[in-house]
Amino acid sequence: MRYMLLFLIVIPAIEIAVLIQSGRIIGAFPTVLMIIATGIIGAYLAKQQGLEVIRKAQEQMRYGQLPGDALLDGVCILIGGTLLLSPGFVTDLIGLVLLLPPTRRFIKPLLLKLIRNMMNKGRFTIIR
Repeated sequence: MRYMLLFLIVIPAIEIAVLIQSGRIIGAFPTVLMIIATGIIGAYLAKQQGLEVIRKAQEQMRYGQLPGDALLDGVCILIGGTLLLSPGFVTDLIGLVLLLPPTRRFIKPLLLKLIRNMMNKGRFTIIR
């Protein structure tokens, strides 16, 4: 619940402040162009990384392995791509961190720990 407050109030407020400062420093038109460019780049990266994760998951299943790591990659890519498509530089930075494989390596253990904690507290269930 407290994370929702962060995403719904704090992050947009920070984004507005950063966009205003960016508009003052480099101008409104370059700021808008940068937002559009990061959206296009984000969509491209999300598609590229998403297809790679699907290929990796299919390969793991072909050899009888559970694609747990690939699923965590997929969650990171989905969230990262969504953040890159949303306007703003702060969400773009977070989205980029989630999309790039070297930085995802550090995020996935945290995500796994969060999911396990939610499951242990009964806030996250897996339905068959």
